[in-house]
Amino acid sequence: MYRHVVCTRSPSEPKDRGVHQRNAALEHIERHKVDGIVFFADDDNVYTVELFESLRTIRRFGTWPVAMLAPRKNKAILEGPVCNGSQVIGWHTNEKSKRLRRFHVDMSGFAFNSSILWDPKRWGRPYSNPIRQLDTVKEGFQETTFIEQVVEDESQMEGILPGCSRIMNWHLHLDTGNLIYPKGWLLEKNLEITLAIK
Repeated sequence: MYRHVVCTRSPSEPKDRGVHQRNAALEHIERHKVDGIVFFADDDNVYTVELFESLRTIRRFGTWPVAMLAPRKNKAILEGPVCNGSQVIGWHTNEKSKRLRRFHVDMSGFAFNSSILWDPKRWGRPYSNPIRQLDTVKEGFQETTFIEQVVEDESQMEGILPGCSRIMNWHLHLDTGNLIYPKGWLLEKNLEITLAIK
């Protein structure tokens, strides 16, 4: 089942343009008690089919490593869990500034059971405020502040695939405004119709 959720907040307001969009979806899931797995896909990521198949196995909260292109696009950075089987025992990170984060994971490097949002008793979570993303957190801390609302620690997480041994998600950090296209690749006007639909 697919649902299209409209966000009425302007995407230019928060530091992270996706915060209000994700919160609109979280509110919808909570209000309608939608049962399933919540995963925040990103438009500048590449995913394997295996990742989506693995999401189906998540019981509570699943996480996996995400490979990212470095800012200069000349090397890859790995961020996410270090696992012993499916147990999360540590974190991959190479950014000194991010060592202050509790959980070192990309926004598209985790998924969770939707009932965590609307059935806190099932998960032994005290019901207080709704679980939402905050648009007031420092850049780079969006993921960890969200996850801290969902789980208490790594014991409530499961590494996806034994040993978190596969890269199933690449974050490319593409910004179309900075892409330089080879001459002739950029179209000045729309293509003409070559085959009309009858």
